Amino acid sequence: MTLSGPTIFVGIVILYVLSCIKIIYEYERGVVFRLGRLLPVRGAGITLIFWPIDKLVRIDLRIVTLEIPPQDTITRDNVSVKVNAVCYLRVIDANKVVNQVKDAQYIYATSQLAQTTLRSVIGQGELDELLAEREKVNARLQSILDHHTDPWGVKVSLVEVKAVDLPEEMRRAIAKQAEAERERRAKVIHAEGEAQASTRLAEAAKVLSGQPISVQLRYLQTLTEIGVERNTTIVFPLPIDIISAWTKDKGK
Repeated sequence: MTLSGPTIFVGIVILYVLSCIKIIYEYERGVVFRLGRLLPVRGAGITLIFWPIDKLVRIDLRIVTLEIPPQDTITRDNVSVKVNAVCYLRVIDANKVVNQVKDAQYIYATSQLAQTTLRSVIGQGELDELLAEREKVNARLQSILDHHTDPWGVKVSLVEVKAVDLPEEMRRAIAKQAEAERERRAKVIHAEGEAQASTRLAEAAKVLSGQPISVQLRYLQTLTEIGVERNTTIVFPLPIDIISAWTKDKGK
């Protein structure tokens, strides 16, 4: 069976039209160049590309999770640390990504920028700030990266420091410092307790001195407590009047 010329021509036209039909997903945007000139961004759905005068570049708009490799750096107080982090970014302007970054490799460009920025920020702060105020470090990293990637059409939404590895000597020093701090707090609390107890005892002594009979009642209560808790202990009550009289005679 032989095909005529018009049939072959119609078949070629149909194949060409089918090849010109492109489907762009909802999470993508299409950047089209026509004879080298940039056309408006194509949204989701069906779009026509007139090959070979048109070129379509697909850009993914979904969030990209970028892991920053561990970076060896020295803090401002001369402590060697190894820090790694994670960065979340997404494309907000497909035209800028294609025109400002070669081959649209914005993930690689952001990764290199994030590594140098992480070393710079860690080197400007002290170890205590890195360990205790990590939120501030994360905010600084996110602000710097977002400022530099904005001309590329990339938005850095979040940067988080994952882990901080310290040398073994520094870990032992921090452990000793924490132990000394806990001992200091324990001594302060004990001293404050002694001061409060002495104040309460002085107040109780003033009350008892004003009511002599209360001393006798307290004495009897103490004997009752001893008898309940220690049944094997024999207690011989001695009136306080005899003791006070004896002390007065001795004083004279």
